[in-house]
Amino acid sequence: MIDALGSNYEAFPELRCTCGNRSVVPDVVIISSNQIPLDESGEIISSGIDFAPAWVIEILSPAQSQTKVTGNILHCLKNGSQLGWLIDPSERCILVYQPNSLPDLLAGQDILTVLEDLNLTLSVNEVFAWLQRQV
Repeated sequence: MIDALGSNYEAFPELRCTCGNRSVVPDVVIISSNQIPLDESGEIISSGIDFAPAWVIEILSPAQSQTKVTGNILHCLKNGSQLGWLIDPSERCILVYQPNSLPDLLAGQDILTVLEDLNLTLSVNEVFAWLQRQV
């Protein structure tokens, strides 16, 4: 969805992000197009980025510790990320994290916070529809 908007951002799955002397590998990161690491031939460097992404998205799986995943989001926010989502499929809710504010717990038709300069309106239900298996 992010890539299809034609915005100045691109989404990457499981891209290593190193910032604040620590590396994390979120499920999805959204970074500004002008920050995409390229090699000399213009190919995307797949080894990761050395800065906090603008937006971090984590999808909680049953085997994961919510504390650890939340810690990864908070680490990115403390080091420059503007937004973090923790998607909890078992509760069908999304915790939205932003710097210097308490998280928002959203569900159902609640409209999600996205990066300020993205022309995108999404509800929690729309996000969960993407996670369902299509038959």
